[in-house]
Amino acid sequence: MNDDPAAVGQALRHWRDRTNPQDLGLPLGGVRRAPGLRREELAQLASLSVDYVIRLERGRATSPSPQVLASLARALRLSETERDHLYLLAGQAPPATGQVSSHIPRSVQRLLDQLRATPLSVHDAAWNLISWNTLWAALVGDPSPWRGREANIAWRHFTGLPTRVTHTPDQQPRFETALVSDLRSSAARYPRDKPLRTLIADLRRASNHFDDLWNSHTVGFHTTDSKTVHHPDLGPVTVDCDTLTIPGNDLRIAVLSTPPGTATANQFELLDTIGTQTWL
Repeated sequence: MNDDPAAVGQALRHWRDRTNPQDLGLPLGGVRRAPGLRREELAQLASLSVDYVIRLERGRATSPSPQVLASLARALRLSETERDHLYLLAGQAPPATGQVSSHIPRSVQRLLDQLRATPLSVHDAAWNLISWNTLWAALVGDPSPWRGREANIAWRHFTGLPTRVTHTPDQQPRFETALVSDLRSSAARYPRDKPLRTLIADLRRASNHFDDLWNSHTVGFHTTDSKTVHHPDLGPVTVDCDTLTIPGNDLRIAVLSTPPGTATANQFELLDTIGTQTWL
């Protein structure tokens, strides 16, 4: 399977030109020489450098990784057929059935677009973070710099990576049990998914607590629960968290909410203004 850098670049330019920035919640901002996304905007949405996007579009970057291709497909809102075509052009095998998928269908993305006033994040069946909105990044912290395992919620939690989120002594066991139980269910549904098997094996080696929970075969489910996010400017922000599952795609959508008219609801309004920047 050979890659075709020139064809990859041509396809990316076509898809970028057809993408309406307003559909992605981006401001039109000034005069645009092309109707679609700017290269800088695509780079930001796909968590890539602008220089790398330019090299891809000019056919000077060979063999982009599956992770890069998945990020580009999500940023450009490609259909599954278009995503698979991009993989083939790049000399990569498209994601196979029976393996964890990070694809967000257009219908699901439209639903997410309607929830811009609510912090939310999207995860695959292995709890890899694959998408988030600006309000979620403003509250929890910008995940754009995260790479590899840093973007996996289970890995972050059980290996003690920095986080703004805390749970009470009652909440934490429920969260951990549900997370481990969910990974065990995913492993049963995707027995041929090597990255998922490797993640679980590495977690069992890295965290005795994860290994104990895994061996105990305890069962838990993600239900509505609250958690506290420690924002550097707003202080503690307590939110309700609901995890929604999309049947057929095995996506997990974590939605953070608060009752209207409360002090936390007012903090959400401030978050929309602050964004991912912090006050000096």
